[in-house]
Amino acid sequence: MNIFEILLIGLGLSMDACAVSMTNGMCYKQIRLKYTLLIGLVFGIFQGLMPLIGYYAGSVFSNQIAGIDHWIALILLSIIGGKMIYDGLHHDSSCPLKPLTLKLLLLQGIATSIDALAVGVSFAAMNVNIFVAVSVIAVTTFILSIVAVRLGKKIGDKLNSKAEIFGGTILILIGLKIFIEHMFLA
Repeated sequence: MNIFEILLIGLGLSMDACAVSMTNGMCYKQIRLKYTLLIGLVFGIFQGLMPLIGYYAGSVFSNQIAGIDHWIALILLSIIGGKMIYDGLHHDSSCPLKPLTLKLLLLQGIATSIDALAVGVSFAAMNVNIFVAVSVIAVTTFILSIVAVRLGKKIGDKLNSKAEIFGGTILILIGLKIFIEHMFLA
């Protein structure tokens, strides 16, 4: 897997965090730069940490799953991408009534990065350089989350669900690409 493909996965995985970041920007209009950076940092750390955990968990079983790794990648990325598309199409645009606290932000970080855990498992099956992958994913999510908070403050909820649909589509397409390469081009 090359760096461009990892970047695309990072973009796809970051869409949940971006959607939540944008919502935070829309609902908490008084967010200052410090909180904007904290939002990006929390989401970036969780998006980078979860594939690392998934990678090491998947590495334990990588020899047993090497023959079906392309199926695993296709299924996991399709499920994750499908859920993101579904969530994007059925998005509840209401703003939370609670204040944006560090505890709430950490919960958002965990919730938006669960899918990255499964991607980490597929990375183990494909022998991806995990440190490059998690770095790219974390930095991509950090930057996009900051941009999303700022956009959320500016444009409201017009793009919120479209970001999840876009991210889900990217993940499904990457899953299909991996599957086709392993089945027909290897």
